[in-house]
Amino acid sequence: MSSPVPEVQDHADLKVIIEKLMTNGSNNLHVQDKYILPPHERPQMISEISGYSQSIPVVDLKDLDGPNRTRVVQEIRRACEEDGFFQIVNHGVPEMVMKNMMGISKEFFEMPVEDRACLYSEDPNQPVLLATSFNIRKEKVLHWRDYLKLPWHPLEEIIGSWPEKPAAYREIGGRYAAEMRGLILRLLAAISEALGLDSDYLNRIFGRHSQVMVTNYYPSCPKPDLTFGLPCHSDRDGITVLMQGDVSGLQVLKNGNWIAVKPLANAFVVNLADQLQVVSNGRFRSVEHRAVTNASTARISIPTFYGPSKDAFIAPAPTMVDQEHPPLYRGYKFEEFFDVFWSQGLKRKTVLDHFKIENP
Repeated sequence: MSSPVPEVQDHADLKVIIEKLMTNGSNNLHVQDKYILPPHERPQMISEISGYSQSIPVVDLKDLDGPNRTRVVQEIRRACEEDGFFQIVNHGVPEMVMKNMMGISKEFFEMPVEDRACLYSEDPNQPVLLATSFNIRKEKVLHWRDYLKLPWHPLEEIIGSWPEKPAAYREIGGRYAAEMRGLILRLLAAISEALGLDSDYLNRIFGRHSQVMVTNYYPSCPKPDLTFGLPCHSDRDGITVLMQGDVSGLQVLKNGNWIAVKPLANAFVVNLADQLQVVSNGRFRSVEHRAVTNASTARISIPTFYGPSKDAFIAPAPTMVDQEHPPLYRGYKFEEFFDVFWSQGLKRKTVLDHFKIENP
């Protein structure tokens, strides 16, 4: 059964919601105090950034399902060990499917705000929600974004809860969701093999699986040096596959420097999330990243977060642990990790600290 689309209670509620949204037509015209970070937390737009002089790896998946699979898996392993981030090309998702998803997402955020407000919620447990910042109930300073969060799996059970407007959203989004699920399952098999595990290992331990899409909308910002679209953080799930679009804004922390990830046509950005750092016992790393704004152009990014269901048990894989490599993390149900993540907000990678084992 699909969940019903939530309804705004009355006109007073609608007015309050519209005032909160970044995309209400007025909040992004100047940087209000509630978006201004303390000086030491602001993005240093020049001194911190290595720009495109450094980059994350690009992995060509053309041969992933052919006789050269071992070579591609080795490239993925190196990227996971050394960077935690990589871009993929020749991934099999049709270009038109990607363009249509980006286009319908832009259309959604350009609709009259009243047509979107019925989806607004500040409850992170709400499966379908439109929200602003990250967790507005917890934050002292807000982030320069609105976002739409949708569950994507199992698709046939939840698509009825997706937005009814724009009219083509469910058709276009459903096609994109199916393509992304197929791609991510291929990536999970390759990453399992890169760890020396059987190809079905991650698929198996993730239980019933969780597939969530978030569409981030970052309006242009008059003073991008005062605020973030999203501050430094790591992702909570297993793997994130991002359609970045053609506007730069994603930055990855590498060797103490912030690396701007250059948009590549028809590519996806892949990053490992916290659960894979745990399963690999630290061999693979989830990497901190952030989103900056710019003064001229709105930016849309569409990450698909894929990981365990809440009842899945996560722990270092047995083959990742031996006398020389004791377990770095205790086992837990993913629901426990999820609750800690939302209770503290985006604070670098500190959620993992709650599950570390102090080895002598």
